[in-house]
Amino acid sequence: MPQSSALPVLAEVIRSGFTEGHHRGSLVQLAADGTVEFALGTPDAPLFPRSCAKPFQAVATLRAGLAIEGELLALAASSHSAEPFHRDAVRRILASAGLTEDALQTPPDLPLDPVEAEALLGGGGRREPIMMDCSGKHAGWLAACVANGWDTASYLDPAHPIQLLAREALEEATGETVAAAGTDGCGAPLLAVSLTGLARGFRGLLAAEPGTPQRRVADAMRAHPEYVAGTRRADTWLMRAVPGALAKMGAEAVQVVALPDGRAVAFKIDDGAERARGPVLAQALRRLGVETPDGTVDRIGSEPLHGGGAVVGAVRAAF
Repeated sequence: MPQSSALPVLAEVIRSGFTEGHHRGSLVQLAADGTVEFALGTPDAPLFPRSCAKPFQAVATLRAGLAIEGELLALAASSHSAEPFHRDAVRRILASAGLTEDALQTPPDLPLDPVEAEALLGGGGRREPIMMDCSGKHAGWLAACVANGWDTASYLDPAHPIQLLAREALEEATGETVAAAGTDGCGAPLLAVSLTGLARGFRGLLAAEPGTPQRRVADAMRAHPEYVAGTRRADTWLMRAVPGALAKMGAEAVQVVALPDGRAVAFKIDDGAERARGPVLAQALRRLGVETPDGTVDRIGSEPLHGGGAVVGAVRAAF
């Protein structure tokens, strides 16, 4: 990987008319036929996709034979906000396999959505495994293990059958061999592929034949976007506003969006700055010609800077 200073600036931080800082990274845009139409930085270099790998991990759950559909399948591919309906859905997946929250090996956490986190703490709540944004994925894996008679205590072991299926699904979708392995924030195996591979993988989810595991995951996510993210999250807004779009964020400011006509975009903010995600995503959507009469793209791209309680600048895209 190149040094951060060698990567192009994707977003700049403007405060009181002064350029206060920059966020560098890589981006790739695919044309409808899957060829690279526009690229910045090093989109073919391996990176950890973080939660952008979840749709492929959900494909593995289906390939393991788990009978799951609708909002529960969307939740299995989610980075949820731990809103009450998210927590209820996690419990429903676990209960279908005769399990409780005690089976989850997600680390205790607060909700990803700060509004939900504040409400939880204000009500006397605490960090719990079910609050962790990956608990839906873990619940799906656990239920698949029960359905197959696989050990549930070791479901996060890279050599476990469910993890081997997840690796196979990711490599098949991206057309790449995993370049490196690590451990994700939720404790799951983390496998490195490229931004270009991710974009092609998401494109493939939408292009898959109806009824296949890939298409079932894509259709569930698009039909129930609030279960993929949350009511105050950009992925949900985007999939609600753009018919047929598939969107997924990942930690450290990784993002992928695929459109039903075959076009796709993927990017990574090198320093992982979440404040740059929205402006870069909005600009990438504009480059794709995505229009949202309700102002969703502008809403996603708004990242104001404050000083003394007033707006004094913004983080804005620089490409």
